[in-house]
Amino acid sequence: MNLPVVYSVLVLAIVFEVLGTSAMQAAQHFTRLGPTVVMIVCYAVAFYFLSWSLRYVSVGIAYAIWSGLGIVLISLVGLVVFGQKLDVPAIIGLGLIVAGVMVLNLFSKSSFH
Repeated sequence: MNLPVVYSVLVLAIVFEVLGTSAMQAAQHFTRLGPTVVMIVCYAVAFYFLSWSLRYVSVGIAYAIWSGLGIVLISLVGLVVFGQKLDVPAIIGLGLIVAGVMVLNLFSKSSFH
């Protein structure tokens, strides 16, 4: 399988995970049915796409990309949608996460198997 397709599927997994986590926030401790259902569906789709990508990307690299980019994206959603503030140390930490994911993708030879 070619690299752009595999990483596109992994990005889809991350997007659905972020949507699911956003829905979890909106579900208000599972007291709202609509967001709860959206959360469950999004997580199911996210894990399907993640499991598909694991055929081609090692689990450690895939999970690092999944969690790193997921953290950054959900932090941005929290900021924009839910009005949650990020202080300077949080922004620096998120930048370090992005840098780590970039190092893994640009320099690691262990990403594909």
